[in-house]
Amino acid sequence: MIRQIEFTLRARRRGFWLVSDEIKAQLPHLPEQGLLNLFVKHTSCALSINENYDPAVRDDMAEIYDRLIKENENYYTHLDEGSDDMPSHAKSTITGVSLSIPITNGKLNLGIWQGIYLCEFRNNGGPRNIVATIIS
Repeated sequence: MIRQIEFTLRARRRGFWLVSDEIKAQLPHLPEQGLLNLFVKHTSCALSINENYDPAVRDDMAEIYDRLIKENENYYTHLDEGSDDMPSHAKSTITGVSLSIPITNGKLNLGIWQGIYLCEFRNNGGPRNIVATIIS
């Protein structure tokens, strides 16, 4: 059986945000076993799984991404929405817009130190729409 819902994560500023609890709160009852696919419907943010304990990891990830893909590079031609726009598209492509997470015993089967991140690459990205597909 396949179920699908769509919900919105609250707006956040640029950074890597632990959203596991916010996502879990939106999900319906999960099957005993299955798969959850999360898909963010935007081209300037991403979803990732990473460290869920130490907030320094999220700060470091933001710093790494901003050093790897800089704003205001002279070779950018897509400049319509500000200096953070083109870099946000590149970061989204590198990171990805979807995740698949196993469901075991009615719960997301993440590792003990794993959490779901919203990777917000715009200075002010706005609310982000997520499609959750549950396969049992």
